[in-house]
Amino acid sequence: MKRLNLTVITGLSGSGKSTAIAAFEDAGYYCVDNMPVRLLPKFLELPVESDISAAGLAFVMDIREKAFLAHYAEVFDAIRHQGYAFQIIFLEADESVLLQRYSQTRRQHPLSSGKSLSENIRLEQQQLQELRNAADQIIDSTHLSVHELKSLILDIARKNAQTKSIRIAVMSFGFKFGIPREADLIMDVRFLSNPFFIKELKALDGRHQNVSAYVLDLPQTHVFLQKYGDLLEYLIPLYEKEGKSYLTIGIGCTGGRHRSVVIAGVLFNRIQNAFPEKNIQISHRDIELT
Repeated sequence: MKRLNLTVITGLSGSGKSTAIAAFEDAGYYCVDNMPVRLLPKFLELPVESDISAAGLAFVMDIREKAFLAHYAEVFDAIRHQGYAFQIIFLEADESVLLQRYSQTRRQHPLSSGKSLSENIRLEQQQLQELRNAADQIIDSTHLSVHELKSLILDIARKNAQTKSIRIAVMSFGFKFGIPREADLIMDVRFLSNPFFIKELKALDGRHQNVSAYVLDLPQTHVFLQKYGDLLEYLIPLYEKEGKSYLTIGIGCTGGRHRSVVIAGVLFNRIQNAFPEKNIQISHRDIELT
């Protein structure tokens, strides 16, 4: 069985590790914050990989655990020898920025022991220098906003991910039954001629070839599908880059039985062809309600 990628997030207190682990979680990783380093080999003995569908494993480990400095080297070496694809991400920031962040959060530094905050920050830098030298990636969050840091970490997480990230759902619905609350994008296709008023088509739904042919033969349908399809192909990578894990595209007509079903099906096929590596699903919420 192929092993999941394993990432250890570490670094200076206040440098953005909580933001980093949140980004990995959004990218589909199984995440644990403040994992005791000596428990890591035992954790990896659990049948986690067969029980979950994850892009990888990510752990925050740092000096909050008293035994971390004494044991991380031997544990990390053992993990590498077991054949795990293993990386260490080390976060840091300038002392002035760390001081400001601690002032804003009013949290105590993990090394607090009667010394000043500045002294604790410098002591932590000294104690983690060897780990910093061994890190695969060093990220300086001094000049990064929370959103910029999360975007940067997401890029790293997804490059190493072993499963698809953003999940896309295309849903047809009827406006008479309400707008789906889970939809991120809503498109109203009631501007298209309604097969409901065609005697031979009224009892059928948008999955039937005769209804599909009627809707797709309309001149405005071709123009709409080209323009909206182009927009979706432009937007989807941008949503993914900003860390969106789920994207639901709602296509609505009056009853959710004819026009929206046809258009949703075409858009589903186009998105699937444009992004074959992604998890894409289609559903017709109201097709049986009219």
